[in-house]
Amino acid sequence: ITSTPSKFVHCIVWAKELLFAKLFGDKNQDNDLNVHSKDGSSSKLDVFERDVDEDLDQYAQRIYDHVFGYNIEVALENEETWKNRRRPNPVYIRDTLPEAVKQNGSSWDCSNDHEEPSAMASLGLTNPQEIWTLAENSRVLLEAFKLFFEKREKEIGNLVFDKDDQLAVEFVTAAANIRAHSFGIPLHSLFEAKGVAGNIVHAVATTNAIIAGLIVIEAIKVLQDDYKNYSRMTYCLEHPTKKLLLMPVEPFEPNPSCYVCSETPLLLDVNTKVTKLKEVIDKIIKSKLGMNLPLVMIGSTLVFEDGDGLEEDEAANYALNLEKVLAELPAPVINGTKLTVEDFQQELSCSINIKHREEFDEEKEPDGMVLSGWSAPVEKQINSNGENKSAASSSSARATDDTVEDPSKPGMKRKLDELLETKENCDASSSAQVVEDDDDCTMLDGNPALIKKKRLQ
Repeated sequence: ITSTPSKFVHCIVWAKELLFAKLFGDKNQDNDLNVHSKDGSSSKLDVFERDVDEDLDQYAQRIYDHVFGYNIEVALENEETWKNRRRPNPVYIRDTLPEAVKQNGSSWDCSNDHEEPSAMASLGLTNPQEIWTLAENSRVLLEAFKLFFEKREKEIGNLVFDKDDQLAVEFVTAAANIRAHSFGIPLHSLFEAKGVAGNIVHAVATTNAIIAGLIVIEAIKVLQDDYKNYSRMTYCLEHPTKKLLLMPVEPFEPNPSCYVCSETPLLLDVNTKVTKLKEVIDKIIKSKLGMNLPLVMIGSTLVFEDGDGLEEDEAANYALNLEKVLAELPAPVINGTKLTVEDFQQELSCSINIKHREEFDEEKEPDGMVLSGWSAPVEKQINSNGENKSAASSSSARATDDTVEDPSKPGMKRKLDELLETKENCDASSSAQVVEDDDDCTMLDGNPALIKKKRLQ
C-alpha cells in the first residue's frame, strides 16, 4: 500500500511510518525507502545523510526531489506494476516552487524562541480545514523540515509521530498530499489528515468536547457560588425538541428511605453485650439496607465478609464471628463504635454509628435494635391497625370492582356475586327448545333471543 497507494490513508502511512521516521526517527530501524541516489558513482551510501558543508535549504530540496521525483521514476521502470494501475507523475521542486531553487536561507523568524514552531504560522496559513494547493503543500513541507533542524535539532533521531505535535502533523500532511497528487488521489486538509494519521473519530471527539464544555460551565457556577443554578442535570436529547439538543432539568429530590441519598448519618441502637453479629447482619444490613454480600469492618479490622473466593480458613473465621456478641468481636463493638459496611456487588458503602442501649420495647421494637437515619419504603409501612396500607387500598379497589350496576334496575348497584347467582337461577329455570335437524339434535338453551346453540352429536 505504500508503494502503489490507491487511497489517501496509504499516503499518510507512507509519510508517517517511512518518510518522517527516516528523517527524524531512529536511524537504526529498517526502512523501505530507497536511499540510493540517482548518481550510482556517488560514494554516499544513504541519500538521507546530510553533507557537512551542505546548506539546509539545499538539503531539504534534495530530499524533496529524491522521494517525490527520483523514487517515482524508479518505480515507473517496472512496467508490470502499472498495467492495471494509473501511472504516477514524478514531482520535482523546480516544477512546483521554481523560486525556492534560487532562494537561500530560512524564512523562519527566530524572534520568539518560546513560541511553538509551526510551518503554517510561518507561512501565514491560518485555516486548518482548507485544502492546500501543491505549491502550498511543498512550502509547508520545506518549512517544517527546516524548523525541525533549526528549532528541535536535539530531538532528531528520537522523534516518533504524535498527533498532538503540530509541526509533525504539518510535515506528514504536506508529504502525504504531495504523494497523493503524484498518484492522482484527492488532497485533504490538515484537519482531515490529522484525523486519519491519529486515528481520530471526530464524532467521539465532538461529543467529548460538548461534555467537557458542560462540565466547565457547571464548575464556573460553583466558583461563583451560584447555588440555585449549578445543581442541575443536562440531558442530550436523541430527538431534539423545539430546536433544543441539550435540556437542563432539576435533579430529583433525595429519597428519604435511601441511606445513600440521605444526609442523615445511620445510628444503630443495640445492646452490644447480648446482640450477635449475625443478628445485625440479617436484620439490619441485609434486611433493611438491602446489601447482598456485605463486608463489615470495625476500624481497620475486617470482622465479616460474604461472597465467593474466600479461603476455607477465612470463611471459618468469619462464621465464628457471626456467633459472637458485638462486645466480644476481635475489635469489640461498644458505645460510639463506627461500623463500615460495603457491598462490592452493588458498589454500596455506608457507616453505622453504634449506640449501646440496655432495654427495648418488645412490642414496638421486637428486633431488639433500632436503626435511625433510615426509613422503610412507603408501600411497606404499617398503619395503626396493624394492616398494610397497600393491602388495604387494594382491598378497597377489589370491593369497588365487585360492585356493578343491575341491568334490570338502572341506577341501582348490586354485588357481582348476587347478580351472577340470580343469572344462574334464571338459566336453570328457563325452558329448552329442541329442534330436529336431520341426524343431529340442536338445543336452544335459555333465552331464545340469545340463540345459544349446543350441538349434540
